[in-house]
Amino acid sequence: MRLIGNIIWFLLGGFIMGLIWWGFGIIAFCTIVGIPWGRSCFVIGQFSFFPFGKQTISRKELLGKSDIGTGTLGLIGNIIWILVAGIWLAIGHILSAVACALTIIGIPFAIQHIKLAVVSLAPVGQTVVSNEVADATRRSRADQELSKMRS
Repeated sequence: MRLIGNIIWFLLGGFIMGLIWWGFGIIAFCTIVGIPWGRSCFVIGQFSFFPFGKQTISRKELLGKSDIGTGTLGLIGNIIWILVAGIWLAIGHILSAVACALTIIGIPFAIQHIKLAVVSLAPVGQTVVSNEVADATRRSRADQELSKMRS
């Protein structure tokens, strides 16, 4: 089912939005200062090509430790990102979601566009993993929190 969803997604708009992400990534890399944003653009752009079966997750949540993109600098980077490119990518995904939601068959695609719109507002510090890895990470973190509460 994921394969079919990804193929339909790719043909009916995922390809365009992925290219737009990569376009912003190329622009960011050209500025040199924008390399962290460019890296995020390429990761999320790849995700935008084939999103079914994958999720974005904070690297801090995944790895259990902070890095430069998940701390204060990442927050500042995401604020700058929203003002420069994030809002435009979010608008593109929201418009695509509305177009997809006009048909019953398009509703799952609209949901994916909404998820990508949220990610487009704060991509720095995020990574893409399979649904299974994201679920296992969240389960593990929940188990750790529950153990802390019980002791």
